[in-house]
Amino acid sequence: MKRFLTILLIGCLALSLCGCGEGPVQSGQGSVQIVATLFPAYDFAREIAGERATVTLLVPPGAEAHSFEPTAQDLVRVQESDLFFYNGGEGEAWVEELLESQQELETLSMLDCVDALEEEVQEGMQHIHEEHEHEEEGPEYDEHVWTSPRNAARICEALCEKLCVLDPAGESVYRGNLERCRAELLELDASFRELVEKAPRRTLVFADRFPARYFVEEYGLQYFAAFPGCAEDTEPSAKTVAFLIDKVRSEQIPAVFTIEFSNEKMADVICEDTGCEKLKFHSCHNVSREELAAGVSYLSLMRQNLESLKEALYG
Repeated sequence: MKRFLTILLIGCLALSLCGCGEGPVQSGQGSVQIVATLFPAYDFAREIAGERATVTLLVPPGAEAHSFEPTAQDLVRVQESDLFFYNGGEGEAWVEELLESQQELETLSMLDCVDALEEEVQEGMQHIHEEHEHEEEGPEYDEHVWTSPRNAARICEALCEKLCVLDPAGESVYRGNLERCRAELLELDASFRELVEKAPRRTLVFADRFPARYFVEEYGLQYFAAFPGCAEDTEPSAKTVAFLIDKVRSEQIPAVFTIEFSNEKMADVICEDTGCEKLKFHSCHNVSREELAAGVSYLSLMRQNLESLKEALYG
């Protein structure tokens, strides 16, 4: 609670000193006020709610979502919303403190909509968290639940049910939007399944963080990566780079992946050494302002991933 108040006070001071800055990203002009922390939640909300809601994206485009801290103005937006749509987990620790002080707030957590998987450390990953081995706290879950299109459909279903309760007059709109959105997500899911089933290989290499645990579990893929999905330090050791180079060579992997906002240095080294191609897997965790202005969505980004996956599995 003290930390929450500290954030609030610091935010107020920053606003009073600055008095400027870019406003929040919003979609729609409806009467239902939805505040979403991450781009996937924002995109699902604008798809299901349509014009009946005003949807605000809290984490600015281009920002590092893992290190985001809300301003005082952000907290006011959340408190005044009809629905606070967040992800949950360690990456949004500030949310827990907020909810302790605002227990009447209507909320929906994406992590609670699916069967959560524990974060894992794969062979060759840098920074094995030995300090966690003896902790008595509960398991730490991988938070990138939306990377599975089937999980995305489950999240949209839960969101629709929540909105139907909050705004009964809009139920037919919400359920109609859900039907359309779910059909598109399941079509995307079928495309990934067909692609993987016919692929000559099943192994992906990420020269980066690995935010695709739910994705590979859904489609029966194997992977090697430099860092876990929420790793804070992404400066690779020589040992990590050498391990991934060996995997690319020994398994004749035609491409390595980076994720959005990566400096891609490790991938460049691996590609130069092995001759493999560099591809992007967009986790959809956040998007750039240019991408947002171009009208990207979860579906469009995942369809880009589908094309990249073709090159990685068939090349």
